[in-house]
This record gives sequence, C-alpha cells and structure tokens, in this order.
Amino acid sequence: MSARRRPELWGVVNATPDSFSDGGLFASERAAIEHGLSLVEQGASVIDVGGESTRPGANRVSPDEEEKRVIPVVRALADEGVVVSVDTMRASTARKAVEAGARIINDVSGGLADPDMFSVAAKAEVDYVLMHWRGHSNTMDSLAHYDNVGSDVAHELRIRQEEAVRAGIDPSRLLVDPGLGFAKTPQHNWSLLSQLDEVAPSGIRMVVGASRKRFLGELLPGEHTPAERDGASAALGVLLAEAGVFALRVHNVRVHREALDVWQAFHEGGAS
Repeated sequence: MSARRRPELWGVVNATPDSFSDGGLFASERAAIEHGLSLVEQGASVIDVGGESTRPGANRVSPDEEEKRVIPVVRALADEGVVVSVDTMRASTARKAVEAGARIINDVSGGLADPDMFSVAAKAEVDYVLMHWRGHSNTMDSLAHYDNVGSDVAHELRIRQEEAVRAGIDPSRLLVDPGLGFAKTPQHNWSLLSQLDEVAPSGIRMVVGASRKRFLGELLPGEHTPAERDGASAALGVLLAEAGVFALRVHNVRVHREALDVWQAFHEGGAS
C-alpha cells in the first residue's frame, strides 16, 4: 500500500468573463453556483471561487466588480454546506468572502499584492494558501529569472511564510503553492515540479494548480482548447499524488478523480 495519502481535489469556479480555461462559461452568478455544486458531485472537497483572471496579460478588475462576481457565489455555495475557498489578492474581498462563509483564502500573491491580507487572514482564523508570486499578470512574464528555480522559490516562499506568522497567522493554517506559470517559463515549471520536496518544509501542506496551463499545452500537437489539456493535467495529477501533495486545484474534477482512483487501486491492489 502506498505511504502517500490521496490528495484532495479543489474544483475551480471562475466567475469571470475572461478566464483562460473556460472562456467565461460561468461568469453569471447562477452558472457559477450550479457549476460549483456540479464539481462537488464529481468529487471536489473544496470549491475555489475567483472573480479576477490571473492569466498572463490580464488586467485587474475593480474591488467592487470582484466582490460583485464572487460574494453571492461564495454565500450560495456555503449555504449549501460546500467548503469554499476564495481566490483573491484583495484583503477587502477576502474579508467579505469569509463573512459570507468562505473557509479558505487562496491568495496567489502570497500577501504581496495587499499589505492588509495577512492581518485579515489572521483575524479570520481560516486556512490561508500562500502562493509564490513576483508580480501581476501584465508584468509577471518579464520576472521569470532564477538562478535555481527550486531553491529560489523555496527561499521566497519561506520569507513570506515567516511574514505571515509574524502577522498572526497560525502556522497550522498555512498552505503553500509553488505558483506554476506565475513568473515562470515552461522549463521553470518542469524544473520546479522535479524539486517540489525543496519548496515547503515538512508538515506544510502543498496545493498545486497545474490544470490546463500553457506548459502542459506545449505537449499537445497542433491547435487545441484549454479543456483538451485535461488528460495531460490528470496524468500530472497522478505524479503529484505520488509526490505527496496535499491538494490539486483542478478544472475537470471527474477526470482527475478517475485518474486518482486508478492510482489508488494500483497501490492498494484493487478498488476499495
């Protein structure tokens, strides 16, 4: 039997008109809520709701617009008993989302985009995902320079973790995300994936969001949609399960669940 635990699946709900992965299919409040509930039925343990695209080159939306997109969806899903994560870089949005029922703050900026974020997360006493980040979407590609991507990311994440704890966040509430695709070239992503054991200290839970990203698309022949990267995403998800990550942030929960079913059956000698 494998010593590795099966990773959680966090289903992504992009309540935006300009998501790279689904082209705004769930931009309306009703569509986003229904999609979130569907992902739970497929096996997601957490629904991660975001209202601002972080695709390369994306422009920021106003705080009011982000809250308008996110808060009703968070509240509706939480009222249904769903464990909700809010994907935001803004402390004000995070605070209102927690008040609406969110139990996790997923901050892709690791507290760098908003100096009030750590304080809000500490007072909220919810789990906080701290991602490796160097700059906003319109500048991040120009910041993809590393001496050694594994050790550099580990060092920068460690600094942010220390700042988070100093700000009052309970260390047991912290999760880290290596930030695949954020200020990283495809080669950086692959190198970082091979060095994940360097990225976080033992005992710190790791969330990885590789689903449908560009570096996986480079493995596919010809033109394709981001949704056609689900097979490659699920294959990588199995490798990440083998590496011991805590959770996978994914768009297609069903495909990843089935891939993990195979992984688990392989290690346990059959379906449980």
